[in-house]
Amino acid sequence: MDQLLINQGPPLLSILIFLPIAGAFFMLLVNNEDFARYWTLAVTSLTAVLSLPVLFGFDRSTAVFQFVEKHTWIESLNINYIVGVDGISVLLLLMTTFIMPFCVLASWTYIKSRVQAFMICLLIMEAAMVGVFVALDFVLFYILWEAMLIPMYMLIGIWGGPRKIYASVKFFLYTLAGSVLLLVAIIWLYFENNSSFFIPDMMWNGYSSMAQMLLFLAFFLAFAIKVPMFPFHTWLPAAHVEAPTAGSVILASILLKMGTYGFLRFALPMAPEATVTLMPFVLWLSIAGIIYGGFTALAQSDMKKLIAYSSVGHMGFVTLGIFVLNQSGIEGAILQMVNHGITTGALFLCVGMIYERTHSRELKSATGVGQYMPVFVTFLGFFSLSSFAFPGTNSFVGEFMILAGAFEHSIPLALAAIPGAVLAAAYMLRMLQKVVWGGTDNPDQSWLKDLNVREIVTLSPFLFFVFWIGLSPQPFINLMRVSVTNLMNDFNAYSNGAMAVAEAIIR
Repeated sequence: MDQLLINQGPPLLSILIFLPIAGAFFMLLVNNEDFARYWTLAVTSLTAVLSLPVLFGFDRSTAVFQFVEKHTWIESLNINYIVGVDGISVLLLLMTTFIMPFCVLASWTYIKSRVQAFMICLLIMEAAMVGVFVALDFVLFYILWEAMLIPMYMLIGIWGGPRKIYASVKFFLYTLAGSVLLLVAIIWLYFENNSSFFIPDMMWNGYSSMAQMLLFLAFFLAFAIKVPMFPFHTWLPAAHVEAPTAGSVILASILLKMGTYGFLRFALPMAPEATVTLMPFVLWLSIAGIIYGGFTALAQSDMKKLIAYSSVGHMGFVTLGIFVLNQSGIEGAILQMVNHGITTGALFLCVGMIYERTHSRELKSATGVGQYMPVFVTFLGFFSLSSFAFPGTNSFVGEFMILAGAFEHSIPLALAAIPGAVLAAAYMLRMLQKVVWGGTDNPDQSWLKDLNVREIVTLSPFLFFVFWIGLSPQPFINLMRVSVTNLMNDFNAYSNGAMAVAEAIIR
């Protein structure tokens, strides 16, 4: 228990988990669409405000888990309700709580049927996502990890596009398949750790080389599908395209980060030798995802598909940063998780706003709207610049740190990632040029109305963070630095010198 800082004040993390659940149950009592919208906005906004004490009270000088709550759950199996945050999870927790109110605002007029059920799904999703980032008991983690599937399946399958059934079933089956081996790994770890599901006790335990290899492969399949890494990415474009706007934002901003969070929380601390052994293959899969995602996005005419495939490339940079296994790379990867959530979430919001007006996601339908929607294209322009890591925006800082870590690890590997940055500029500028100016045969867009107050309020916080992180990233890096340093020190101590062999393979 020396890894924990027990919470002495209000149970902040439990409040963040159970407040949305309580809000969802209360909504069952009132069958009114307008009430459902305002109530869900109020609950998600209150949850965001109540997450601020976690930020203000977070001790940046220690790597231990903080705001820890521990309660006995199933005593006979030694399953407990234990939650806490450290520098690796605190930013992801805050991003989750602050993005959800804007998902509600984005759905205000977009969702016209079964509004109450839709809002209940959003609240249950929020509770499960917050729980995943703070769970310190592996059974609790797994239950919440699986619990996310049901409301997301419903968001896509009920309120999605024409191919919603195909997309929702594919999403569900892919992620469930990855979770099966994760469950097997959890059960094995339980018996290896004196019948305990306590996650910190499972870390740095020096399992045998074969056990670590099998553990890593189980973790890798579950988390690579969730990221999704190439070639496990095929569920993502369909899910993004068919999902309603809020579903796409949640997928891009939060759900994908659970895979990369899983690598940092479980794969590196529990299977350090296997991580080093298989690191070269994961790194080159990351490079493949970066290049593949860039070329595929360049070929898209559907704006949602373009942004979905761009996520494959962007998340390839994140896994690249994690698996170069140095301080700069991992800090850049965690920061880029947040950056991708901000920028790609905002881009999906922009596409949803133009879809509400034109009822099409095709670039040709949005060609030349800049003349009539100057506020919209201003937001779109800044988010597009952020997406391809233009200097001064948030993504530039994260991508720069990742590439610095990659160059420190292997120059050929880092050079192989550079075309991904060029491709990102190509497909985002292509989209931006068509939407803002178009050509000589633009369709008549004079009937389109620019963004209203609700839509401007929805997008403005995303733009604020694009420039805050881009121009002053140090406060965000300070939140994670001690935890990442501690992770790397322990990793280097327990990987038994295998790093030199892996680096020789890479070079």
